[in-house]
Amino acid sequence: MELLAPAGNFEKFMTGLHFGADAFYMAGDRFGLRAFAGNFSEEELEKATKIAHENGKKVYITLNIIAKDKDFVGLKEYLLFLQKIKVDAVIVADIGVLAFIRENAPKLCVHVSTQANIINSYSANLMAKLGAKRLVLARELSLEEIKTIRENLPSDVELEVFVHGAMCMAYSGRCLLSNYLTGRDSNHGECVQACRWKYYVKEVSREDDLEVQEDERGTYIFNSKDLNMIEHLADLEKIGVDSIKIEGRMKSANYVATVVNAYRRALDMLPKKPSKELIAELLKPSHRPYTTGFYYGENDRQYRQDSKPIQTEEFVGVVASDAKDGFVEVEMRNKFSVGETVGLLSVNPKAFNKQLKITKIVDSNSEEIETAKRVQEIVKIPCKYDLKKGDILRR
Repeated sequence: MELLAPAGNFEKFMTGLHFGADAFYMAGDRFGLRAFAGNFSEEELEKATKIAHENGKKVYITLNIIAKDKDFVGLKEYLLFLQKIKVDAVIVADIGVLAFIRENAPKLCVHVSTQANIINSYSANLMAKLGAKRLVLARELSLEEIKTIRENLPSDVELEVFVHGAMCMAYSGRCLLSNYLTGRDSNHGECVQACRWKYYVKEVSREDDLEVQEDERGTYIFNSKDLNMIEHLADLEKIGVDSIKIEGRMKSANYVATVVNAYRRALDMLPKKPSKELIAELLKPSHRPYTTGFYYGENDRQYRQDSKPIQTEEFVGVVASDAKDGFVEVEMRNKFSVGETVGLLSVNPKAFNKQLKITKIVDSNSEEIETAKRVQEIVKIPCKYDLKKGDILRR
């Protein structure tokens, strides 16, 4: 199966590339559903596509807004640009946009977004007839339901599913809560995740407010757990899934590094189960309690009480160049000091998850310092491991 990683900006794209993703989904400045992710200029899109192709990887561009007529202004020129730089696919949710692409940029491969809410074989086959080469299925499907769709779909149409990250409380993202409360349209890439806020309800005949809560008999309609399917990749492979997708274009580079690394290693271990070490990796970046979502029916509830995320480790720095002569250059991201011990997230199996005690820090002026505290300053520290550019230090 293809490992598909989020790329909210160029740094996150390079991070996912370093840690083993097979493909990347990203957006330009317009027409995507993550308006605040940083995103890519046209120059950056062209550069990222070139780098990806040179490394045998793929790039998919999100065009998944639910479009009004005014949103089509400039779309043809943008599509022709994407066709020119040879992106591997565009991801759409609106059938009008899909039809527009087929008419105006017929060489572009089209993937249909989870926003299109494909949950049955009839919808799947209609999208295939309209020219879609891949379907990103709605997150509300069980393994059995996905298997049925696969069996009733032409073999040359691929299936993609989410395996990790934030879940939406609305039907695969079709939500108006952000619009109503803030005026920011979630279906135009401006969602503020208002569902994560804490709410009270008020009955019209009462003076007091009641907090929205859940017990073993109830369920939340707002605040979802995060998806985590790392222990169940063999089940997805068995039913014919072609691509597994990690959510998180708004997440940090550290999140991308940790999650992509874990799933890359887990995929490479198939059909064996992932190790306890890999499962524990996913507890380290910021996350909410995990769930397997809808994949196994009612066995694992999706919603939870507290929206506060959890994490066990923080991002300290990123390796700026390959280790050499017993030292490594590190671009500082969070303050660290002599005497501290940091963990290593490395593509080198001999360095992965090892601990490194910081015995010396040399700043950019070649002076020894006790604490690295200038954000993004490149410092040197002694290192006995063969770390590579792009590896992560964490605490």
